Amino acid sequence: MEYLDGHGDAPPLVPVDPPAALQARLWDRVDDGHVMTPMQKIVGDSLRPEGRRDPHGVADARATLNRAYALLDDHLGTRDWAAGPAFSLIDCAAAPALHYARVVQRWDEDGLAQLTGYFTRLTAHPSVARVIDEARPYRALFPLPWPTTSPSALSRRTG
Repeated sequence: MEYLDGHGDAPPLVPVDPPAALQARLWDRVDDGHVMTPMQKIVGDSLRPEGRRDPHGVADARATLNRAYALLDDHLGTRDWAAGPAFSLIDCAAAPALHYARVVQRWDEDGLAQLTGYFTRLTAHPSVARVIDEARPYRALFPLPWPTTSPSALSRRTG
């Protein structure tokens, strides 16, 4: 990210302010370790043959996701973006992690309103929306069922 931040006219992905940069890197690690990793555990387990699956590991992964969702909801508070007022490194990491984690382990959209609002803003960000849109033709390659309908407006915007 630091390399990319030095090229072109785009705003920096790692905040210039050192404490904000530290927060971006911290929450990037939280997202990778506590959202992306358990999501991948659940998806990976679905690819195992019958009799070789790890139901205990999947249950642990789901519990980790639920704890991460609550942690993120609390952290986000009134922030628009995870590391402060501007889209940054953590938002880049959170986009795919939350997008797929939401498929394998939905969170309570009303109960975790900060996370839901953040996810809505995140998927509406032009770069994220573009990636989601361009990936739609490949959705069938995802090994788990993709939600097709939901009463939630959030689902209609991001599914």
